[in-house]
Amino acid sequence: MTFFRALLSFLGLAFVSQIQAASVWKVSSANHSLFIAGTIHILTPDDYPLPKEYDTAYQLSSKLVFETDMVAVGQPEFAQKMMTTMTFSDGTTIDKVLNADTYQALSVFLSSKSIPIQALADYKPGMIAITLSMMELQSMGYTSEGVDVFFSKKATADKKQQAWLETPDQQLQFLANMGNEDPNLMIDYTLKDIKTMDTSFTKMHTAWLNGDMGTMAEVGIYPFKSDYPAIYEDLISTRNSNWYPQIISMLKDEPTEFVLVGALHLSGPDGILAKLEAQGYKIEKL
Repeated sequence: MTFFRALLSFLGLAFVSQIQAASVWKVSSANHSLFIAGTIHILTPDDYPLPKEYDTAYQLSSKLVFETDMVAVGQPEFAQKMMTTMTFSDGTTIDKVLNADTYQALSVFLSSKSIPIQALADYKPGMIAITLSMMELQSMGYTSEGVDVFFSKKATADKKQQAWLETPDQQLQFLANMGNEDPNLMIDYTLKDIKTMDTSFTKMHTAWLNGDMGTMAEVGIYPFKSDYPAIYEDLISTRNSNWYPQIISMLKDEPTEFVLVGALHLSGPDGILAKLEAQGYKIEKL
């Protein structure tokens, strides 16, 4: 699904990243400034080193702010909690949740991957969406850590302060709620999205490298918002609204923050950059 299109790369990236502007901006108020960057949550080995603008913002910042606590979500305990939260424990199975046509489509897709549908029988719709998307990405070579994990590890090694915009439990709840309104819609959307993942990832990856939030919105935001408004509201719009006042507060405090969030959260009319610009803050691309 589009939520996972912030995970992308293509051959030749290392060269492109050296000549294009990156998705990194300086945001300034009258008295203070911070840096904000779009992240990709999983990459290929060819994506490193990252564009130099990321390191520039890192070096000029004393505090890093992520979507969530990257150290905590990397622990085995969180992985176990995620499995417990996003699987059925009351005897419900996915065939009882989906209608016949959607269940059949899911079964056919999994069969094409030599995976019995029984292997995912206890998974909630949101977990199935994540699993299918990650399977496809891994088959395309996306096996390296993302921008957020990279900088969290670097900040830990450098003893820089780290903070986050939502707790791991809050983020997990957003994921667990995916598809609750209409589980068939969630699975249908995911299966449809996977068919065009390779093409859409190429477009979005180029947009990410260029810091081109217009193309990012065209490919990843507008179709998502139009076709699946409820899912878009849960995963993008609501979270942007929750994060925005926290970022405003950072523009009034002492440390210089480097805020790293998924690139889709910065694009489109509901994006954080648009919200900041509408309130008169100065936005400069590094």
